[in-house]
Amino acid sequence: MKTVITILLLFIAILYIQSDVSAQCAMCKATIESNEEGIGGGINNGILYMMAIPYLLIGGVGYFIYKNKMKQENIES
Repeated sequence: MKTVITILLLFIAILYIQSDVSAQCAMCKATIESNEEGIGGGINNGILYMMAIPYLLIGGVGYFIYKNKMKQENIES
């Protein structure tokens, strides 16, 4: 129990000891700031697209495992 509390306190401390960082590369930031025609929307769509791929892959693997498990339960019963 003592180790769980220690890990939890360490995790909370790490969350509170963050420094402010700019999470964009200099080139992306300069491109967005210099272009007034709304290229930022395209970059945001690209980020959302890249974010969706891992979730779809993990969901597909989960569905495959679920389907195989159900098939095995039907064979056993």
